[in-house]
Amino acid sequence: MPIATRAFAAVASDKPLEPWSFDRRDPGPDDVAIEIKYCGVCHSDLHVVKNDLGGTRYPIVPGHEIAGVVTAVGDNVSRFKVGDRVGVGCMVDSCRTCSSCVEGEEQYCVPGMTQTYGSADPKGGEVGQAITQGGYSDRITVDQNYVLRIPDSLPLDAAAPLLCAGITTYSPLRHWKIGPGSKVAVIGLGGLGHMAVKQAAAMGAEVTVLSTSDRKKADAERMGAKHFLINSDKAAMQAAAEKFDLIINTVSATHEIASHVQLLARDGTMVMLGLTTEGLPVYAMGLLWRRRSVAGSLIGGIRETQEMLDFCAEHGIACDIETIAPDQINEAYERMLKSDVRYRFVIDMARL
Repeated sequence: MPIATRAFAAVASDKPLEPWSFDRRDPGPDDVAIEIKYCGVCHSDLHVVKNDLGGTRYPIVPGHEIAGVVTAVGDNVSRFKVGDRVGVGCMVDSCRTCSSCVEGEEQYCVPGMTQTYGSADPKGGEVGQAITQGGYSDRITVDQNYVLRIPDSLPLDAAAPLLCAGITTYSPLRHWKIGPGSKVAVIGLGGLGHMAVKQAAAMGAEVTVLSTSDRKKADAERMGAKHFLINSDKAAMQAAAEKFDLIINTVSATHEIASHVQLLARDGTMVMLGLTTEGLPVYAMGLLWRRRSVAGSLIGGIRETQEMLDFCAEHGIACDIETIAPDQINEAYERMLKSDVRYRFVIDMARL
């Protein structure tokens, strides 16, 4: 039997999200059915709703920071049982056979991962939708191989954004081998940035936050930052030149980065995490003179995401959140555009 599901969906790029009902598939042999308790609100949700990237098919239910409880499992499911606390991140399937999938880097699946919402749904059939639908809903059915276990010590509401914001920052910190003695700068103290600060500090790095004003300085220090730098302060920027091994750039709007590249030490890397839709000029001289790099990074694989959740539980790290009711989502989007959130909106599905 299909699972009746209530949600909030976007029906057009120029209209507010509204209540919508549809059917989820009944769990197959390898599936886990989940009652969604909380879903984080990511800036990329807004991009998709507004069709900023093109290709959005409506109606669309956003949401890929999902935390909930297992309500049913298929006959072949061995990793989860009814009542388990679980999460679902940005993907719900992948090809499983390409080199990236085999190496546990499913986010870089060569044919393309099946995203939690907006992808062609290989299991859609006649039930549910031709495209995947996300977590601004009260139910979801997901293959067990793409479900994460949320440790008991992490509150479900504050754990939800870890499934995107948490892993998006954790993965590059791990890839570039951040640890004691590392010097890390974080540009932008928002949903991603505040997680980068907490995680890098827990890994033993000396963390500096770069921002446009000092209004979040106290927050940054509370989260583990040792230094706070206003990027319009030319003297301070010059004093910080060639200091950092890694810069985590979380800004999702077009911005100037050439001067920030000068902050990198020899062999340092700036990792771009913000989803910008316009080009960002980088001058070759700033790179080649110190063998610097500008790189990108996209969430993490399932194995690394579970590692991140366990790391956060071990170190008492969770997102700073503001919970909202589903019918407050349009207001939340407006506030998000103004950076008026500290530091992640999370939808409480019990208020649906």
